[in-house]
Amino acid sequence: MPQDSYLIGLIGSGIGPSLSPALHEREADRQGLRYLYRLIDLDTLGAAPEAVGDLLRAARDLGFDGLNITHPCKQLVGEHLDALAPQAEALGAVNTVVFSDGRAIGHNTDVTGFAASFARGLPDAPLERVVQLGAGGAGAAVAHATLTLGAGHITVTDALPDRAADLAASLNRHFGAGRAAAATPDRLAELLAGADGIVHATPTGMAAHPGLPLPAGLLHPGLWVAEVVYRPLETELLRAARAVGCATLDGGGMAAFQAADAFRLFTGREPDAGRMLADIAPLGDVMSVRD
Repeated sequence: MPQDSYLIGLIGSGIGPSLSPALHEREADRQGLRYLYRLIDLDTLGAAPEAVGDLLRAARDLGFDGLNITHPCKQLVGEHLDALAPQAEALGAVNTVVFSDGRAIGHNTDVTGFAASFARGLPDAPLERVVQLGAGGAGAAVAHATLTLGAGHITVTDALPDRAADLAASLNRHFGAGRAAAATPDRLAELLAGADGIVHATPTGMAAHPGLPLPAGLLHPGLWVAEVVYRPLETELLRAARAVGCATLDGGGMAAFQAADAFRLFTGREPDAGRMLADIAPLGDVMSVRD
């Protein structure tokens, strides 16, 4: 008999505003499934990111069917898993863990989620020269997605220069020499002057980390701006970008499409990704009233 009930969790820091529980549970309700999605917040627990291994083992022991993994644990959880899907292994980052037959398997649906959102929301955006802010777990995924979409060259910046250099080296190994480079944030002015677009993949702009990830004066109308943050959907970066005439993409599409791909991995059932995308805005409005 096919499984019709699921217990899923999300491990991360400051995840109280996450829409993932509602996105997954709404789609499950429409498919006639019993589906409980629980938050495992490091901040609430007073736990360090390195506790992700212990939390993962506890979830498996408690009968969870799977977990989503978010900031700051995506690059830490891999060593605690029994196996990695090829994409997660290539990225060195995991955002979805499926428990099956006593094994914990890591996947990454951020790549496919961002690619689907970008293709839908900025279908004609030029991709010759892209600047990406952030080289963490989400950054690794969206950089891979951006190059997969056909970007000619991507320059990655990060507050931790070694992390940006490591990601650029990994991208060049995967996509070919010369496709990626690392740069320090103090070079953003010269980089953006000649860029086609910006991908933002740091926590700045999230409900718990308000603000701008770069000086607003560096934005100009020749840029498109793609955001990974989705709570709130309208980040300070997107407002500043629209104010100067940039084409923009909010983080809602990536959130919905990666959730749909994770739902498929957890349940083996086909989600309606378009329906999950349509849930994003009203769910965000409801959560904002509650916040």
